[in-house]
Amino acid sequence: MAARWAGHQESGEEPGHGSADGVPDPGFARAVLRALGAGVLTLDPSARITSVNPWAERLLGRSARDMIGRDAHDLLHRHADGSPVPRERCALRNPLHGAPAEEGSEEYFLRADGSTVPIIWAATPLAGDDRQEGLVLVFHDFSLHRSAAEETEARTTALETLSAQLHLVAEVSTVLIPTEHTSATIRRLLRLLVPELGQWAAVDVYPGQSDLLERVAVRSGAHPHRADRLRGPLTSLPDPARAALARLAGSDRPVPIAADDVLHDPHSPLAATHRVLFERLGGHAAVVVPLRTRQRSYGTLTVARAGEHPAHSEAEAALLADIGRRVGLVLDNARLYHEQQNVAETMQRQLLTPLPQVDHVRMAARYWPAESAMEIGGDWYDAFLLADGVLALVIGDVVGHDLQAAAHMAEVRNMLRALAWDHQEPPSVIMRRLDEAVTNTSDAPMATLVFARIEGPEGGPWTFHWVNAGHPPPLLIARDGEARFLEAGHGPLIGMSATLRLGLDWPDAHEDMPPESILLLYTDGLVESRDRPIDLGMAELRHHAGVLARRLEGRTVDEFCDELLARITPRGDDVALLALRLPAAGVGAPGDTSPPPPPQSAHSEATPDRAAPGARRQDPEVRDPTETDPGD
Repeated sequence: MAARWAGHQESGEEPGHGSADGVPDPGFARAVLRALGAGVLTLDPSARITSVNPWAERLLGRSARDMIGRDAHDLLHRHADGSPVPRERCALRNPLHGAPAEEGSEEYFLRADGSTVPIIWAATPLAGDDRQEGLVLVFHDFSLHRSAAEETEARTTALETLSAQLHLVAEVSTVLIPTEHTSATIRRLLRLLVPELGQWAAVDVYPGQSDLLERVAVRSGAHPHRADRLRGPLTSLPDPARAALARLAGSDRPVPIAADDVLHDPHSPLAATHRVLFERLGGHAAVVVPLRTRQRSYGTLTVARAGEHPAHSEAEAALLADIGRRVGLVLDNARLYHEQQNVAETMQRQLLTPLPQVDHVRMAARYWPAESAMEIGGDWYDAFLLADGVLALVIGDVVGHDLQAAAHMAEVRNMLRALAWDHQEPPSVIMRRLDEAVTNTSDAPMATLVFARIEGPEGGPWTFHWVNAGHPPPLLIARDGEARFLEAGHGPLIGMSATLRLGLDWPDAHEDMPPESILLLYTDGLVESRDRPIDLGMAELRHHAGVLARRLEGRTVDEFCDELLARITPRGDDVALLALRLPAAGVGAPGDTSPPPPPQSAHSEATPDRAAPGARRQDPEVRDPTETDPGD
């Protein structure tokens, strides 16, 4: 059969469809091989080529005349790089040795121009008259199929990489939730970046409005303890390094750096800041990305590669740049948060008044801000001397928990001060005048408050005169710890009666105050919260106040307030607290030689930079948000 095919290859017979006796016409077989769309070789039992179809000539760039009679293995079979394949490893020849049909896709044929072509092939033995006559080898150029498979694999890999990056970005977005604790947020971010995008990472920021960098977070998978010791201010940077870092932080593009440049080139602009990182944590390359918004620069993020991990690709650098922009927004939100907080604290210090020194009476005040960014609300306390020498006390709460509520609080407080000073009248009359004034001259919402006068001669006895406009009742605690709420004197809220023309009034109430007793005025945030009803909160307040009063010997009323707040731990709402402690009977009277009690808390001094009594921050830094950032 092989010999007859060879003859057909060289003859000029036209193809036919068959003969009279049913045997296929040789011309028809030749036409089929020519139109098959695949290369076909026939080999004799010694593996020499006996016929070649036109597709084989085209695929191999060789003519049939150059191939017929040649050993197929020696002529064509090669490795991908063109090197010969050992004859004993030639799978294409197996059907010559009695093996059944074989096929494969890992072989290469040598083209006439010296290049190799990958093939997908099938070899079938030829047998005639019960003897082996050779084999037929059919093959295709597999490069197109292979490149398509490789392209598919590359796309799959790219999609997997993209999916991993999107998952990382989603996790980063979850971590970078704006919060006042930015250092903790940055540390959580580095736990995501290492080892996903690098073997170590560091964040350097400009704290506050300083132009000095501080390394606020460093993370290394291989050297965690070394990384922790690398945090802190970068104070000894030369001017060129500062300028280079300012330019980098102010740019919008990531900067790739090589460890060799940083370690061995003293003129490298980042050597001063990054040499120690590479020395202690290792690595061969890194990417430095700016942390900034359009208006402000905050510092840099560095992510490094070590060991056999390659340097960051452009796509990875772009991803890190995007993360850097997200971190910049978080830092910007934190800056705005703190500026707003500082404005609120400044206003708080100016609105909450110092306490007067009145003979041997001692007072303490505390302001416990709500758990919010503004740190201020409508709660207030007040204590001042009236024109007739009587001490006035006020505790109040204007509806709202923001700067607007604080402004309304100041408005109501000043009205009450003016009315109480100008009119020497009972507390009930002052409340009626205040209600009308708030209703007709102010847009302040309703408010609750207790207004009181402490009357009595020096040395006692003293009487507590008060009215209550919808506020929690005062608590009177005797020296022996007996505590009771003063429930009398209740009337409507300020801003309600005159508005609704209800004709309601505020009844005057009075109570004799025992020597060495404590009078406690407070706002509802001390006794009420989402998880604690007001009845339970008031019972808890009375219990703790009584216990502390029994232990007050030799201690101050300031300590009483601090321990009371520590026991109750108010949360959720503002709390204002005003405590007054009377001296022993006769102390301070004319002719008394008893030593005076210690002065009131220094927090009440009316100095320009004072903090409000009880504020959580006594000396907060107040920043002007109109100032420009020195890093810009």
